[in-house]
Amino acid sequence: MIVRNLEVARETDRLVKAENGNWDSTRLSLADDGGNCSFHITRIYENTETHIHYKHHFEAVYCIEGDGEVETLADGKIWPIKPGDIYILDQHDEHLLRAFKTMHLACVFTPGLTGKEVHREDGSYAPSHEEADDTKPL
Repeated sequence: MIVRNLEVARETDRLVKAENGNWDSTRLSLADDGGNCSFHITRIYENTETHIHYKHHFEAVYCIEGDGEVETLADGKIWPIKPGDIYILDQHDEHLLRAFKTMHLACVFTPGLTGKEVHREDGSYAPSHEEADDTKPL
């Protein structure tokens, strides 16, 4: 059994912050916890736009709080995101995530993240078989 508290985890290296200041993410469950996924509580800060393209990971994102939108770059389609909404990147969709009011999101990744990943210039994380320190931050 693993039990972790969000506020306690935010005081550890499980809190990962974007170098550009757009977001932070508390990694409550990671790949080395033994599951096939990782679970994070992520804050996307107000009036930011983040380019994301998880080519090597499946992600499901549930909005707990805040207001924003997701735009898929392949077709320019925009989906408003508000509390109670989930969006699922089932096609490894390259997208822009915009927050109009700080968003609190519950995120599940498969395969699970190590907690050391940084976004590459193309918005992706390295595949799980590559070293996370080989990536370039945004």
